[in-house]
Parts: sequence; C-alpha cells; structure tokens
Amino acid sequence: MPRIDIGRAARSVARDPLAHFMVLGAVMFGVYQLLQPETDRAGAPTEIRLTVDDLAQLVIGFEAQWNRPPTQDEFNAVLEDRVRQDILYREALALGLDKEDTIVKRRMAQKMQFLAEDVAAAREPTDDELRAWFADNGELFAMPARVSFRHLYFSPDRRGAEARADAAEALGALETRPVLVSAASPPGDPFMFRDYYAERAIPAIARDFGPDFAQAVAALPPGSWQGPVQSGYGWHLVYVEAVVPGRIPEFGEIANEVKTAWLGERKAEAWRDAYEEMRARYTIVLPVAADEATAVVLDAAGEPPPTGSDP
Repeated sequence: MPRIDIGRAARSVARDPLAHFMVLGAVMFGVYQLLQPETDRAGAPTEIRLTVDDLAQLVIGFEAQWNRPPTQDEFNAVLEDRVRQDILYREALALGLDKEDTIVKRRMAQKMQFLAEDVAAAREPTDDELRAWFADNGELFAMPARVSFRHLYFSPDRRGAEARADAAEALGALETRPVLVSAASPPGDPFMFRDYYAERAIPAIARDFGPDFAQAVAALPPGSWQGPVQSGYGWHLVYVEAVVPGRIPEFGEIANEVKTAWLGERKAEAWRDAYEEMRARYTIVLPVAADEATAVVLDAAGEPPPTGSDP
C-alpha cells in the first residue's frame, strides 16, 4: 500500500459544502445503479477510485473516535480497511449475495430515506423563514404552567382508614397558622421524597404524585392550605405558594430549537414527497384480489380461503 499524504487538502475538502453535495450526488447515482435489474454486476470494474474527500472522511472518522489525528501508519490501516470493505462488497454483489436478503433490503431502504432527508437538510433556513414558521407553529414550544407548593403527608400505612379524616382535622388547625409549619412537631407523617417543590410543571407533578393529584394542585388557589388531596401515596394537605402561567416563549429565546424543528419538518416532507414519487412508478400485484388478501393472511395458520370464494 503506497503512503498517502493526509495534509491540508483533505481537511479543506472535508469542510467544503459543495464537495459534500457532489459526494451525496455520487452516492445517489451509485445507489440508483445498484437498484437497476439490468445491471451486469459480474462485469463491474476492478478499479477502486477514492477521492480526496473520501480520504478526508477517513481522517474525520478516526478523529471522532480517538480525539486526535491518525499517524501515517494508522491512516494506512484505516485506508486498507476501507479498500477491503469495498472489495468484499463488490465480490458479494457479483455472487448475488444481496438478493432476497431482508437485512440488506431494509438497510438499502433506510439509506434511501436518509438521502431524501439529507437533501432537505442541505439548505440553511433564513431568519425570516424560521420566524414565519414559528408564528404558525408556536404552540409546539408552549411552556406549561409551573407551580411552587409545599405539602403535608398523611400515610394510610400508618393511619389506615383514618388517614383522610386526620388530614381534614389538621387542615382546620392550619387555617390560623403561618405557612411555615414548625419543624419540631409538624402535623402529618414523614414523606419519602421532598416536602417542598419549586416551579414544578404539571406533567412533572403527575409523574411524581399521579395525574389526579397534579390536576387538583393545578386548580388550587395560592396562599392557603387546601385539601385533603389524594395521591398515589396517600392524602396530602397542600399550600400553593405561586403559579407561573404557561406561555409561548419569544422566538429569540428558542431560536435553535425552532431551527431544529423546522429542519425536522422539512426532512419529513422531503421523504414523504420522494417516496410518493417513487411509489407512483410501481404497480403492486397480489396473488389474490385485494379484498381477499387480508383474509388469506389472517387464515394463514390454517387453510386459506380459496381465491374467488365467497366469505
């Protein structure tokens, strides 16, 4: 294997968007050629031609794994591994090992989807495009209401059927007491988690205490002890300190998140359009009439109904 200089040329090409686009086009052309049934794979050329961008990608891949550039010997080893992969791939195609292979089909289908999505992601959106899209889709970024509250817990394990009644009795005594309950003799029982939760979103409260408790807390007026409120653990008296209403943030607060969501939508649209275009070129022929196909599949464990028979 000849020694190859992996200098600045490879790095500069690796950063060139035009070069990336050309490589993407070459890959799409290659996939198209592989999918043509009339292609004579046995007559495939024996020359393996690598571009400067191919070499740069090898360097980038090595750096991503080892956090440093490769030495010349390491690069030669990576290059030989790439050549070995290409040779084995071509020989496998020549032997027809790709035919009727479910894993190969699934992988090639996945690559086609990735290619369609990558084309959509190749263009950077303008700030005006993102702002206009955000204006129509701002609800996707809505921030839920957040509640700051403290609670006193009354355990059914300790109090049995009297837990709720004990909580109701304690509520009457708390109506004349300040919010900060004395740590020396607080009413209620020890709770396995926290007694105070600051600015917790309703979904987070639901994960900790259950959805019914979260909905009840969201409806409580702030500034006084309320309850009893039941959770998955037992009964609680709840003091809501403050409620931060839900809102849709300003564009400047989440510009990066908006761009990510915009790109995701463009990728999905590009894939959907590409597949619809490809799907239109094919005709699906089933071994039975379309309205009988489901019955045949469902009855596959036994005797399938004969084609054309009445249900």
